[in-house]
Amino acid sequence: MTVEPAATRLRHQVPLVVWLVLVWMLLWGSWSWANLLSGLVVALVVLVLLPLPHVVGGVRVRPVPLLVFLGHFVVDLFVSGAEVAWQTLRPAGVRRTAIVRVQLRVDSDLLLTMVAEAISLVPGSLVLDLDRERRVMTLHLLPVRDRADVERKRAHVLVVEERLVRAFGAPEDLEALERAGSDAREEVRAP
Repeated sequence: MTVEPAATRLRHQVPLVVWLVLVWMLLWGSWSWANLLSGLVVALVVLVLLPLPHVVGGVRVRPVPLLVFLGHFVVDLFVSGAEVAWQTLRPAGVRRTAIVRVQLRVDSDLLLTMVAEAISLVPGSLVLDLDRERRVMTLHLLPVRDRADVERKRAHVLVVEERLVRAFGAPEDLEALERAGSDAREEVRAP
């Protein structure tokens, strides 16, 4: 086990301290030196008693792919929300649901978490399990029409993963995505 230098540890903790103090100030609803200092004390106590590992890796934010992801995500929210609302309000109710597994392609904890959150936030899909070791996500889909619809929704999870990798992924994650894409193309061409 390696010991992290104090300067590196502090650099990773400062944004979290600032965030916790900001939340503390917002909870109190007013700015004062007492609230600021008490928020700082509470933040430091939280970080000492409940230390969080910092995210390791070369995550980068790419603005254009991030905007692409956000645009598609908002559209998914509205379209899926309308579809689920219709399914629950119509007289026949929800007819079919499905539980599926999707093999993800990237190995980053942060990206796997982001994919799971993005999928769960969209109405009609809920992540039931995320097997970290095998990178397999199990999710519940609502509603599904037929097998082809299930496969479209499964493929959509991979599209969300790709958008997030392009927006936030390290170069290694982008390479893994490209390798998986070329492997899939080779399988399609093979007789």
